[in-house]
Amino acid sequence: MKGVPRAPGSGYSCVMAGVEIAMRRVSRIGLAALAVSAASISVMAAPLPPDPAAIWTLQDENSTISSAKVTDRYYTNGLRLGYTSPTDAMPDALNGVADKLWGPGQRRWSFNLSQQIYTPFNTAAQIPPAGDMPYSGLLMGSFGLNSDTETSRSHFGLGLGVIGPAAMGEQVQNGFHDLIGQGHNNGWGSQLKNEPVIQFTSSRIWRLPIGTLGGLETDVLPELTAGAGSVRIYALTGLTLRLGQGLTADFGPARVRPGLSGGDAFVPTHDFGWYVFVGADGQAVAHDITLDGDVFSKGPSVRKQPFVGEGQGGLAVMLYGARLAYTHVVQSTEFKQQKGGFHQFGSLSLSLRF
Repeated sequence: MKGVPRAPGSGYSCVMAGVEIAMRRVSRIGLAALAVSAASISVMAAPLPPDPAAIWTLQDENSTISSAKVTDRYYTNGLRLGYTSPTDAMPDALNGVADKLWGPGQRRWSFNLSQQIYTPFNTAAQIPPAGDMPYSGLLMGSFGLNSDTETSRSHFGLGLGVIGPAAMGEQVQNGFHDLIGQGHNNGWGSQLKNEPVIQFTSSRIWRLPIGTLGGLETDVLPELTAGAGSVRIYALTGLTLRLGQGLTADFGPARVRPGLSGGDAFVPTHDFGWYVFVGADGQAVAHDITLDGDVFSKGPSVRKQPFVGEGQGGLAVMLYGARLAYTHVVQSTEFKQQKGGFHQFGSLSLSLRF
């Protein structure tokens, strides 16, 4: 039944069945990605020069930044603090791993600490009705390896964390509501239980110049991403179109995953750089713990949609070693009884080079 507790152990079998279905659905995409990756390595340009700067990023995503009628619901908030190393800080052992994954490139390692908060449509009820999204908080620390060439960016990440009360979603959300004089969400006592989580993510972005338009640079950024773990099992494909000045400084704005994300690293090529962008992606989702519920215990769940689409657009500005980017995201429904139509949220990120 939808939105009701499931028998113990059923989460694991559902995940495994979902993995098999997803792998069949995305096998053609995966083979194409391998072919394109191999081709991109074979035509790789000269290595990029070293970059001695470390990069710190603070990012927040929030559903109240929206033109939709339904706000502060579903994916409510995502907060991330990220560090990206200089290119000369990679230990030899990690360089060896990166060589085997991608071949030559400009290497960095990264670490991110993130918290994501999910709430139902009905936040007044002590127990959300069946078919409504469960309350959950997700707290994760993620380590990443990153490799750049002139035309591509590759990333591999491992995240470890916890979902449930230990992620402090209730304290952060209701504490902020206290600060702004807004009422509490009442159903946090029904949130998903404490469980450890693990997540692997691999992605590649290609930067393909198109030409100039009115003296401005244009390019397209195709992206492929795959994720596997107890948090989410999914495959994503999409692209971003950009128009502006200094586009070779980065690979597009960052997002809290899942979603199109160009990453935090940027190397300015102009004293002042900027671009506007639009993008779209499609995701095949075999498992999502925030919808399917606890993996190792019974709890609330909803019937998720196997395919999710997103559209996004925004502006990025680079000046004095800083990059400020805003992205507005419109997302199709993630589960069968989701209300309010397309879900919307805004994402604001600030990255500083030191």
